Amino acid sequence: MHLGQKSEYQQTYAPELLFPIPRKSTQDFFGFDLWHGYEISWLNAEGKPNVGIAEFIFPCQSPFLIESKSFKLYLNSFNQTKVASISAISGMLQNDLSKASGASVQVKLKDLTQINHESFQVLSGVCLDEQNILCDTYQVNPEYLTCEQESVVETVYSHLLKSNCPVTNQPDWASIEITYTGKKINHAGLLRYIVSFRDHQDFHEHCVESIFADIWQRCKPQKLTVAAYYTRRGGLDINPVRSSHEIEYYSKRLWRQ
Repeated sequence: MHLGQKSEYQQTYAPELLFPIPRKSTQDFFGFDLWHGYEISWLNAEGKPNVGIAEFIFPCQSPFLIESKSFKLYLNSFNQTKVASISAISGMLQNDLSKASGASVQVKLKDLTQINHESFQVLSGVCLDEQNILCDTYQVNPEYLTCEQESVVETVYSHLLKSNCPVTNQPDWASIEITYTGKKINHAGLLRYIVSFRDHQDFHEHCVESIFADIWQRCKPQKLTVAAYYTRRGGLDINPVRSSHEIEYYSKRLWRQ
């Protein structure tokens, strides 16, 4: 694994840099992992540099997720690589990532002239963060999750999710959006539960799956979708989405991203 190690930056095409990690959850859910890549560059046939921004959509059922530093190193290996066209590099990215993850990966690569510069979005629903609550637990505690008698269809969100990389212990910052149908989840308890991830060590995808599983098991909603929007590191951000039902892929980029 490259993560936590001193690494040489290879600037010519090297798909072998990708490091797959087995997904650890067998939870029956739907969803995807949306990655944004902000530092992508390659050379055209004449050696002139191009730059672009990409979306990578991994199905959450893929056998493997890609370790993020290896992904960054792989993308950097295009920096001095000549590629005939943007469609050609998109095809290379799609082929390599699909092979490494064990499932079909979608790649949407655009040059900067194609980017909508007003693309930032905001989360919908009720913000949990303005509650005046006592927080004294920073390891995951699902017991904070309780329900009231009222049945609702509700979306809530928080900008206070933080977890730590399980290899380097560096902080990972995220906003989280939870949409559900069922007994109303106590907002104060839900926020305390989200804050309890603050010292938890795990990968982004596994954190979101833990949140989904805890809410599903303890609150027993009829429908549930959990989406987290992590801030970038090394030119990449990761946005895992997990749902109790099939959902169409969507792209959302927040102001912190």
